[in-house]
Amino acid sequence: MVQRVTQASVVVEGEVVGSVGGGEEDGGHLLVLLGVTHDDTVQKAESLARKVHGLRVLREERSVADTGGSVLVVSQFTLYGDARKGRRPSWTAAAPGAVAEPLYEEFCAALRALGTDVPTGRFGADMQVASVNDGPVTILLEL
Repeated sequence: MVQRVTQASVVVEGEVVGSVGGGEEDGGHLLVLLGVTHDDTVQKAESLARKVHGLRVLREERSVADTGGSVLVVSQFTLYGDARKGRRPSWTAAAPGAVAEPLYEEFCAALRALGTDVPTGRFGADMQVASVNDGPVTILLEL
């Protein structure tokens, strides 16, 4: 899930562990809530990073590749929650941490290799995420 934001931050145990924006108006930033499922691969993580890097959703149809904006990446296994039956979501479509964490790290590394500033949340932690969605623009990307 990709959101265009003017600012966003992640707090773990009272400490800001990652943030973007919040200063003067600049090229814009993205918040990526990254879910990993069972059939995801390193190749998919790298492709998704390239897609996010070049995605023209910032103002004036620009991308972070054009503006030098930052991308805050937060692991979000609940994106694969399934609440079609009953009132309790099932999390079976989400990859277990041992599978998901390396792919999360690969996605972040691939974005960094493209020259993007990539602050992050903390994988597996109880996090508080705050954001100011700009537009609002929110896009679900799947490969």
